[in-house]
Formats: sequence, structure tokens, C-alpha cells
Amino acid sequence: MQVQQCMTKDVKLINPDMTLREAAGVMREQDTGFLPVGDNDRLVGTLTDRDIAIRAVCEGKDPNTATVREAMSEHIVYCFDDQDTAEAADIMAQKQIRRLAVLNHDKRLVGIVSLGDLAEKSQDEQAAERALEGVSKPTRQ
Repeated sequence: MQVQQCMTKDVKLINPDMTLREAAGVMREQDTGFLPVGDNDRLVGTLTDRDIAIRAVCEGKDPNTATVREAMSEHIVYCFDDQDTAEAADIMAQKQIRRLAVLNHDKRLVGIVSLGDLAEKSQDEQAAERALEGVSKPTRQ
């Protein structure tokens, strides 16, 4: 099964200059802990609820004035929409991430695939299990 068959397609980029408070509001409205960040219609990063808590609030930044750019992850991990779900699961396991940006071959964001998407919609149960095992392993420090 290809990623495009099980990904969430209704995703919108948030602006890197919006405040963390505004981004948290979008997370609440969309019931998600992960937002893709775009600048001029290009994916430039991702923001998670953990990024807000650890990179911003814990460091003493004011969420009313600190921007998404200050807390987002700039290293973007992604897969392509026509890749197999097993490949996406392997990327998630290797990078220990629960959500993966999905791009088309023009490198435009077309969706997000999550562990939940793989578990619920993918026909490859083993891929979802491998991804979950990889994500759940403690990181070496």
C-alpha cells in the first residue's frame, strides 16, 4: 500500500512568524500535537507540542511573544506520497518519530502520516508494529 492511501490529506502549513500561543491554539482546534511549518508555500520545519514545552516554555520564552521559528524543528524528516507504507514505517522507526511529513516529488507537502494512520488504515500490520517498536526504544545518550 502506498502512503497516499492512508495519510491525512487535510493539512495546512502554519507561518513560522506566528506566536507559540497562536500555534498552540491551532493544535487545540485541530486536535493534534504536530504542525507543519511553511514559508512561501514551502515546508521549512515542524512544530510539536513537545517543542513548545521543551524548547520554549522550559527555556523561559514567553509563548505570547516567542515565535514558531524559535521552537520548531528545522530538520524535516519526510517520505514521498508514492512510497510504500513499510518504507514510511521504517523511517519512523529509525528516526523515532510518530508523525511523518508526506511530500510529492515537487517537494510540496501533501499530507501527514502517523503511527495511527499506519495502524488503522494500512494493510501492513507488521509495518505499524515495527514503527511502534522503533519509536518506543529508549534513545542512547
